[in-house]
Amino acid sequence: MAEVGILIIDDDVVSQRALKSVLDSEGWRVRLAPLASQAMAELASGEWNLVIVNIALTDVRGPLFSILKELAQTESYPAPQAENEAPPKRIRVLFLVPLLAAKHAQPILEQEGLPYSLKPYHLHDFLEKVSELLVESGALAEPIRSMGDFSALKKRRRKISDSRDSRRGTMFASREDYQMSEEELVEFEKQEEEDRKKREKELHDRQHLG
Repeated sequence: MAEVGILIIDDDVVSQRALKSVLDSEGWRVRLAPLASQAMAELASGEWNLVIVNIALTDVRGPLFSILKELAQTESYPAPQAENEAPPKRIRVLFLVPLLAAKHAQPILEQEGLPYSLKPYHLHDFLEKVSELLVESGALAEPIRSMGDFSALKKRRRKISDSRDSRRGTMFASREDYQMSEEELVEFEKQEEEDRKKREKELHDRQHLG
C-alpha cells in the first residue's frame, strides 16, 4: 500500500498539534496548511489522500470550499488514460465544524452530503471516520474499527490512562480513559515534553558534577 498523505487545513494551533500528533503516530505523512492560499497550492499538488479542513477557515461561497466539495462528492476514480496506467489518486475530505460555526455550516454540509465531525470530538469516533475515508481514497485496504487497531495511539492512550490512575490512586480505569479530546492530548504531550526536558537537565547536571 502506498504512503498515506493527509493535509490539515486549520489555523487553530491546538487543533493542529493534536491532529498532527495523532496522525503522525500512525506513520502517515501529515502537512499543515494554516492559510487558505497555502491550502489551494497544496491541493493543486495532488499529493494527498485525505484533506481535513476546519470549516471556519473556508467561505462556503468561496473557491476553496467549492474545490473541497467537488473532491468530497467525487464518487469514483477517474478512468486511467492508458491500459496499464494506475488510476489517478482519489482525494477524500473531512470537514471539522467548531460549535460556533455549526448553526450555519452543519445544514449546508448535510444538504450537500459532505462528511464532517463536530468539535469538540473524541478521538475514537474521529479516527474511525478518518480510516473509512482513507479506504475510500484507496490509501488503506480496510477501515480501522477499533481504537486498539491504532497501535501507536493505543500505547499513547494506555500511558495517559496509567498517568490518570496514578493521580487517582486506583487500579481501575474510568471510561474517560478510553476517550481523549484534542485538548487533553495536547496537554498530555506538553507535560511529557516538560518531563523530558527536566530529565535531560538532571542528567546534564549529574554529568557536570561528576
